[in-house]
Parts: sequence; structure tokens; C-alpha cells
Amino acid sequence: MNLQEYRREARAWLEANAGNTEVEAAPDPGGVAAAKGFMARLYDAGYSGITWPREWGGQGLTQAEERAFAEEAKDFTLPTYVFSIGLGMCGPTLVDLGTPEQKARHLRPLLRGEEIWCQLFSEPGAGSDVAALQTRAVRTEDGWRVTGQKVWTSVAQHASYGLLLTRTDVDVPKHKGLTMFIVDMRAPGVTVRPLRDMTGRAHFNEIFFDDVHIPGENLVGQVNDGWSCAVTTLLHERLSISSGVGMGGQKDNPVAFDALRRTADTSDPVVRDALVELYVRSRALALFNQRLSQETRAGIFPGARGSAAKLLLAELTMFQADLATSLAGPEAVAYEEGGGGLAEALSLAPAMALGGGTNEIMRNIVGDRVLGLPPEPRLDKNVPFKDLTVNG
Repeated sequence: MNLQEYRREARAWLEANAGNTEVEAAPDPGGVAAAKGFMARLYDAGYSGITWPREWGGQGLTQAEERAFAEEAKDFTLPTYVFSIGLGMCGPTLVDLGTPEQKARHLRPLLRGEEIWCQLFSEPGAGSDVAALQTRAVRTEDGWRVTGQKVWTSVAQHASYGLLLTRTDVDVPKHKGLTMFIVDMRAPGVTVRPLRDMTGRAHFNEIFFDDVHIPGENLVGQVNDGWSCAVTTLLHERLSISSGVGMGGQKDNPVAFDALRRTADTSDPVVRDALVELYVRSRALALFNQRLSQETRAGIFPGARGSAAKLLLAELTMFQADLATSLAGPEAVAYEEGGGGLAEALSLAPAMALGGGTNEIMRNIVGDRVLGLPPEPRLDKNVPFKDLTVNG
């Protein structure tokens, strides 16, 4: 099948299956069930995991097909948000680092929407500095026992599994004593508490682990090599956030370029200039993401440039929000009954500068690892974790 035929078939499938779907950033259980049904149909039609390896449930196609489908899907609102962490971060980490058994067990169900995944890194005292985490994993005869707390975890209230980063050695510097596991979010001792943000919805959660048993076969990578595993996940996270993996289309986004162009007074040259600036920024980011994606598929590691893409998206999101506010005037603060609309989109905009790493952290990474600027002083680099003053 040539690319044009692929695009036509994808468009026809979306028109038949996605025309009346609704997306919800913090869905109720009924919404999750509907989203799972949609993901099953998406997978069965061949449009989930388009470039993932066939042996692990993917379609084994090229970036050209993935881009073609994404371009058609942007005209629809897809109920895929609850799968964004699994599709963009956890699944790709397992493709890179998982055992054959882990891949066989989880990747196909993940792509088909049978499993929702979350990422368990941040803690109350370890947000931007993830390596300062204190959740402990202690080895037992048949696996590991985990105690601690995580926070700001998206979709955890719906998740079946998560990638959990823990501390397994306090006698070495903080980056060297971490280990990653797959954790069953329904296991005894796991408590999930939703956190409401200023939109009124529970996009995030705090999670408590009280002597949670994790089987030995759920280890991802090597013991005490969790930081390198986390870096892999964070790379996928920043690439997926910046490219919008699993986030649905832009059809109903009130601050997207097309929406603003339809509602703005384009007879005003100042407004036209602002819309041109928005289009140029959006297009530049799309092309940058396309390049990073192509390099990744070709085996070229994008490294810290993924942080640049995430930073560009955060700045673009705030530019969109500022422009939409100036165009809408007082109407920008008027919430629509039942949620959604411009006011909610504006309330969500600042989160992009925090989730997945703050803008300040992204600039540090780009400065250190892309531009080669002198790094900031680190007094804790060679200090055992047990000797550090935490939150002091």
C-alpha cells in the first residue's frame, strides 16, 4: 500500500470511529471504559504502535505512516489521554530495557488499551531533583518490599501498572543507588489519592507504598542502575510530551492555531502578526520533533535535545495561552458549564512548564549537555546518600 492509500484508509477509519468520541483529561470510570474500547478498535485496525516492533505487538511500519496517521488524526478528538504515559514513556522504556518476558506480557496489552500505565518518579522532596528520592526497596527472599510516597503522578487512579523508581542503596551517591521496577498498582499496600488542580479536576495523584511486595522478575534493568533506566524514560517522556503522543488531536483545543484564527479579528495587522508567530513556532517545533523521531528510529540517540523540544513546547503553550487571553479579553475567565472551553485550557497551560521537568531544569540540561556550558556546582556528587541533608 502506498502512502496516499494508507492516508485515505486512516482518514476513513477515523471518520467512522472517532467522529463522536470525547476526550477527558481526568475521566470517570465510564469514560475510561469507553477509552479502552476505542483503543482496542484502534489497535485492531492497525493504528496503535505503528512503528513499534511486530514481535512485541506493534505494526512494524515506518515514520512515514506514523506521520500520515498523526496528520489525519489532528482533525479529531481522540479519547487517548489516559494511555499517553504508557504509549509515550513506559512502553518505549520496556521496548528498550525490558526482558523478553516483560515485553511479551505487557506491550501488546498496553498498545491495545487493556492496560493503563503510570510513571512513579517524583516525590514530595524529589521533584526536579528526582535522584533525591527516598522511597526504599529492600530485598526479600522472593523479591522486594517497597515503602514510600510518590506524587504528581498522572492517571495513577486508573493505572494497572507503573514504572517505579526506588532507592536500593544509601551507601553510595544518590544517582548510583536507584533501581527501577514494574509495580502492580492494585497490589496490597498501594494507596492512590487523587489531587485536584485549579481546573477542578484530578489530573494528578499522590501514591503511598506500605510494605508493597514486588516480584523479582519485575526488575527493569540492573539493581542500582536505575538512574540510567530513568534517563531512558525521561528521554521518551520529553519526546512524547513535545510531540503529543497519546494526547489526541487538536480539533477541540480552543487555543490551537486553527481555533484562534477562526475567532480572531484578522483585519488587525497586530493580530495577524501574532498568529503568524504562533504558526511559525508551532511548525518549527513539529519539524524539530520529526527530526528527533527520525534520528531515534535510525539508532541516533537524541540525548539532551529532547529536553530542548520539551522546553520549546512549554514556551509555545504559554505563548498560545497569552495570545488567546489577549484575543478573548474578559471572556477568557468564563468557565463553561461542565468544564472545558478556553478558561480551562488557560488554567492547564502553566502545567506544561512543570510536568516532565521544569523550564529551569530543561535550560540547565540544554546548557550543560547540548551547548557545553560550565555546569552548576554540585556539592553532593560524591557524597553517600545517607550522609546528605535532605530537605534541609
